[in-house]
Amino acid sequence: MESLLHTTEEDKSASTLSRQALSFFMHTVLALASWLALMFVGYLLNPPAISQSFILILSTLVPLAVGYLIMSFRQDEMAPLVWLAGLTWIVIISLWVLDMPTGPNACFHCDATEKMSRTFLSIPGPSGLIDNDGPFLGTWPAAALLGYAIGARLARRRRS
Repeated sequence: MESLLHTTEEDKSASTLSRQALSFFMHTVLALASWLALMFVGYLLNPPAISQSFILILSTLVPLAVGYLIMSFRQDEMAPLVWLAGLTWIVIISLWVLDMPTGPNACFHCDATEKMSRTFLSIPGPSGLIDNDGPFLGTWPAAALLGYAIGARLARRRRS
């Protein structure tokens, strides 16, 4: 009898864990899809001379609004945790960038800090590493996941 109860508890916890993992994955996909939709609209409209800082702000605010709306309709404990996926993503891309060799037209004589700031923020100018796509591949998706998590957290706090 005791082993039957123990098995049922294990099944419940495995079911809960798989539900949480699926929920986390779906919220991550929603956050990135909202960011990709923003990028798609931006490329369709192709506004002249838009700054990367403005794109970074939009990459945070649009998923923030989506996270807020989704959590306003359906509360979920995993939605505010998608910032962890953004953190993991930026760390992976950062390690990749730090491992890249430097040379002419590719952040020549850059130290680690300069590699990171030039690649991800283009400050003071682009690094030339990863074809100058650092903001698109690293900064903006991570900002989107952070923004989604903040929006979800705000909606969750509002309902409490």
